[in-house]
Amino acid sequence: MKNITEFILLGLTQNPELQKLLFPVVLITYLMTLAGNLLISVTIFISPALGSPMYFFLSCLSIIDGFYSSSIAPKMIFDLISEKNTISFNGCMTQLFAEHFFAAAEIILLTAMAYDRYVAICKPLHYKSIMSRLLCGLLVGMAGLLGFIHGGIQLLFIVQLPFCGPNVIDHFMCDLIPLLELACTDTHTLGPLIAANSGSLCLLTFSMLVASYVIILHSLRSYSSEGRRKALSTCASHVTVVILFFVPCSFLYLRPMTSFLADKAVTVFCTLVTPTLNPLIYTLRNAEMKNVMKKLWGQIMKTSDK
Repeated sequence: MKNITEFILLGLTQNPELQKLLFPVVLITYLMTLAGNLLISVTIFISPALGSPMYFFLSCLSIIDGFYSSSIAPKMIFDLISEKNTISFNGCMTQLFAEHFFAAAEIILLTAMAYDRYVAICKPLHYKSIMSRLLCGLLVGMAGLLGFIHGGIQLLFIVQLPFCGPNVIDHFMCDLIPLLELACTDTHTLGPLIAANSGSLCLLTFSMLVASYVIILHSLRSYSSEGRRKALSTCASHVTVVILFFVPCSFLYLRPMTSFLADKAVTVFCTLVTPTLNPLIYTLRNAEMKNVMKKLWGQIMKTSDK
């Protein structure tokens, strides 16, 4: 049984007129994603005022968001204006690994950020000693390592399957469910294992996040109303990002391994819209971040005037 050497991606739509309309929208959204996340990363990197662990994690999240979106968006944009939307077998496997690597790393990093907020609110006197540079570095390294392991497991599941044809993927990217449907073998046993790998990661980490915020809310009862307001404001952005990421993630992977009509729309939201919204959410709701950006912009303008 001979494996095929390339796949044909049907993309977001096969309507030429709609493709022309979607091209500038997707391109602008992707460029906004890169610009917004790059701005946050650079601002945190060069600003001593943003040297706390919370901002260190935020800069790492922005970098991951940029890479996560870049593992999918460029190919999707190119296919909107290309007549032949093909991807090699190796390219498909690379994209599959990259998307799951960065997605899993982001999930673990969001958990680390929740732990940071838990320590800051529930153990404020020990915050600096607990959230040391070493621990922060270890948490980010763990996010990368676990993301690599998760992506590697998904790749090993798929790469061993025989693909003898057809080779048409009704999607704009290579993902688990469309590839399972093309495999020339019975995947009724393998499907649940693949679903468990992604689904359990989503469910376990989301449960940990919910538990951490239940503990945080419980501890806030002893705070003054002003203290509660400040503590909740620091958590609101993180909770919003968690919801935006985990709701589509749960829809895509906490279910039987079969395609749904809404898969493309949910995947676009998860891989393109959410990474674009993350910089806006953290910037607009964070007065300290906005003040630093204003000062930085003022310095840039003064320099350009000279």
